[in-house]
Amino acid sequence: MACSTAPVARDVEGSNRMLLRARDAIDREFTRPLAVADLASIACTSPRSFIRSFKATFGETPHRYLQRRRIQRAMYLLRSTDRSVTDICMEVGFSSLGTFSRTFAEIVGETPTAFRARGPVERVPYYFVRRWTRPGSFGEGAGADDL
Repeated sequence: MACSTAPVARDVEGSNRMLLRARDAIDREFTRPLAVADLASIACTSPRSFIRSFKATFGETPHRYLQRRRIQRAMYLLRSTDRSVTDICMEVGFSSLGTFSRTFAEIVGETPTAFRARGPVERVPYYFVRRWTRPGSFGEGAGADDL
């Protein structure tokens, strides 16, 4: 996507729209390596400005959002498949099992193996599962108090 060269007022709504496009790109391509420069170009801004604006708008850096998105998918795979933790780690976009396990524990509050040991996810309404299993932005897992 090319940025317009015409002089355009960068109001808050327009800026947020561009940041949403970059966040959507993260959501679509989270399994691939994503460079901040590429995401910044989607938002038509410099990498430093992109990181600063993304954090101010969404409450976390693009890197942390990407990690959380990957962990969210890994949580689902761990509880719904019998694939190995290593296979899931690689599928969601991590290149190191150690980094995956450390990041998973920071975001969810337990190791991938301990999370999987809880067993398969019970059949409940989709909106409830999504809210209950969504990892928090700041390292705390969602719990009953958050609902």
